[in-house]
Amino acid sequence: MCYTKKMILLQLLFLDPVIFFIILISIILAISLHEYSHAWMAYFLGDSTAKQQGRLTINPFAHLDPIGTIVILISGFGWGRPVPFNPNNLKNRKWGSTLVGLAGPFSNFFMASIVGLIMRFFPNLDPAFKIYFSLFVWINLTLGIFNLMPIPPLDGSHIFLSVAPEKVKIFFIQNSIFLFIGLVLFVYYIGLDFIAKPLFILITGLPLPF
Repeated sequence: MCYTKKMILLQLLFLDPVIFFIILISIILAISLHEYSHAWMAYFLGDSTAKQQGRLTINPFAHLDPIGTIVILISGFGWGRPVPFNPNNLKNRKWGSTLVGLAGPFSNFFMASIVGLIMRFFPNLDPAFKIYFSLFVWINLTLGIFNLMPIPPLDGSHIFLSVAPEKVKIFFIQNSIFLFIGLVLFVYYIGLDFIAKPLFILITGLPLPF
């Protein structure tokens, strides 16, 4: 899933088309690489389900969910198609699902770090590149943070539910919709300002430009 604060993309299409397409491309690339990383890790660990369904690719058309994409355009919040995998096929039965779940957010933090370090060590970049790189880093950070939250169907749930007591698992699964709503509010009002923003500054060495 992808979440960007205070962005209504369709408004930007009319106010600033260039920024609109920069954000849209960044979101599509971030989601595609995120889902590809899930597929690659599952395949690496012995499960070919995602590969058989054509998901072992960075082609955005293999990963974008039609409704999730429309919602992104309207609100800046949306999702890609979850990558299927069979945990029974994984070589590591105990931690395999956790590793598959971690692969997506890790890819986003990795991409944010690479681009952010370019910004840090090449401060005289063209202003247009700085805008694109800043948005790319921000979107990947928010995507990675959001998906690490331990609420189904987010990636963090694979990690959390693999170690949580059975009663806690049942509670989280039965109340996932309410927990998810609470999570969205948490990310909007707390997560981005107190987690994503400091990470952006730490990686790039620059203040958030928006």
